[in-house]
Amino acid sequence: MKQSLFAFIKSLRQFLENKLNQYNTTLPYVITVIIALVIVVGGINLFVELTDTLKTEMLANYDTAITDYVISHRTPTLTAYFKFMTNVGDTYGYLIVLTIFLLISLLVFKRWKYVVQATLVLALATISNMMLKRFIDRARPGIEHLVSVETLSYPSGHAMSAMAFYGFLIFLVLKFKIQKTFKYLLVLLLTVLILSIGISRIYLGVHFPSDIAGGFIAGFIWVVFCVLVFDLIQLFRRDPKT
Repeated sequence: MKQSLFAFIKSLRQFLENKLNQYNTTLPYVITVIIALVIVVGGINLFVELTDTLKTEMLANYDTAITDYVISHRTPTLTAYFKFMTNVGDTYGYLIVLTIFLLISLLVFKRWKYVVQATLVLALATISNMMLKRFIDRARPGIEHLVSVETLSYPSGHAMSAMAFYGFLIFLVLKFKIQKTFKYLLVLLLTVLILSIGISRIYLGVHFPSDIAGGFIAGFIWVVFCVLVFDLIQLFRRDPKT
């Protein structure tokens, strides 16, 4: 098995060395495709493994311990903050952010395709989340809810959408040619936003920590998959013979 694996890697390396020399302009896309596929497959496997452990006692103990720790820090100030964060990760929050992003894209970057791409990533995450919730059918935590909820629990829609949408914005920010300090500040802000939205659902008592983990994993898979597709589309547009 080990020798077969090494032989496969060696043959793949030789194949790439022979083929990529004639595709210098497409090399970044080829590398992106390979890395993205590895991440997507690994992410799907991780999500499936987590889903398979939802009814185990070990995961239940972790969920309880983390939830108890988070809600033990409830204060009026933190409650107001996390309620605000959970609203940012809801429908109206995304509409506001998308509107701001649309204005920035049109006025600064003179392109609207980034808004279309971000909206598509968000839509895919939202639709797939609804399907996963119905298929897995996990009930909400039986503790006090500080906000009203109507849907099922796993995976968290807020966590999944936040990772997909704001995670894709992080990819765009890293891609844009802007001042480095400003770029890193934006990445930090978006990262804090994603984490805050996820933690808010535990803090408010409406999700298990494993719901948030599952949502983050699934959302990240959509980010990587969509980046892969968008890069391939751009590649074929540049060279239809590729």
